[in-house]
Amino acid sequence: MNRAYLALGTNLGDKPVNLLRAIGYIAGEIGALSAISSVYETQPQGYESENNFLNRVVGVDTLLTPEEILIITQSIEKRMGRTQKTGLSYQDRIIDIDIIAYDDLILQTENLQLPHPLFHQRRFVLEPFNEIATGYVHPVFGKKLTELLDELVP
Repeated sequence: MNRAYLALGTNLGDKPVNLLRAIGYIAGEIGALSAISSVYETQPQGYESENNFLNRVVGVDTLLTPEEILIITQSIEKRMGRTQKTGLSYQDRIIDIDIIAYDDLILQTENLQLPHPLFHQRRFVLEPFNEIATGYVHPVFGKKLTELLDELVP
């Protein structure tokens, strides 16, 4: 059994319901939930929007590979009404599901990089991730989540 950590974000529609629906799909299609963080409200990063985000991180015990999880999370996003990602620009979204870590696996493929290449720079991921996996050590940097949080610029 492997442990995957997924970051969820939503800033359109009924945001609390969007998170709950996504978590339901994850539990039904990826594996047993081992942990669910609190909900964190954050402002959009990387673009301007009047719509704040609700963010959570979930831990999932799974027998699936990271690539299989990616296919399923993309399917969940599409099913929930997520439009195709456009280029490199960020935009409002009904749901966004990112695989942030899979055990201590370091992986780089054409479609997937683990751990997620930016999670260590994102408070909206680090805080809920730290809430449910305080002892997790970033496999590339060798630092605990609390250390990564301390390094963030306020």
